[in-house]
Amino acid sequence: MQGGVPGARWQAREQLHLTLRFIGEVDGRDARALDDALLGIDAPAFELQLHGVGQFGNKQPHSLWAAARPNDLLGHLQRKVDSAIRKVGQPQDSHKFTPHVTLGRLRHPDLDKVREWLVTHALATSPEFAVDRFCLYSSKLTSDGSIYRVEQDYPLRGFYDVQFE
Repeated sequence: MQGGVPGARWQAREQLHLTLRFIGEVDGRDARALDDALLGIDAPAFELQLHGVGQFGNKQPHSLWAAARPNDLLGHLQRKVDSAIRKVGQPQDSHKFTPHVTLGRLRHPDLDKVREWLVTHALATSPEFAVDRFCLYSSKLTSDGSIYRVEQDYPLRGFYDVQFE
């Protein structure tokens, strides 16, 4: 799917992610508190599927993305992450949660090519894949866009957790 729009900066595979909650810049003390709060999240692993595409930027699109198919467990995890982050003093996120994976970023795109890409991939669907963890990322803005780095990952309860008595 990452092609067909001249000038688009497509995300490298290792940079693809779905943002549950944007945090912003934090200092070391707040980072430790965030880590502790996120470690305390208890949520089940689940299956996720990407379906459909979209753009951000309306008349002047700046990014192309693949949508996550609606999923109650994803919504549950997102609410738990948001709650944990707010409990350690981070402000409310002003953006509505729109579960998606950014595929590419645009600067001065050919609008006809963007529309063509959106139509061509409107019904694109990924295979289901397992979500067994979520991660805390840091990002560094470069001239080529943001570079994301995993700072910590947090496991979700497994698909087949067995309780023995």
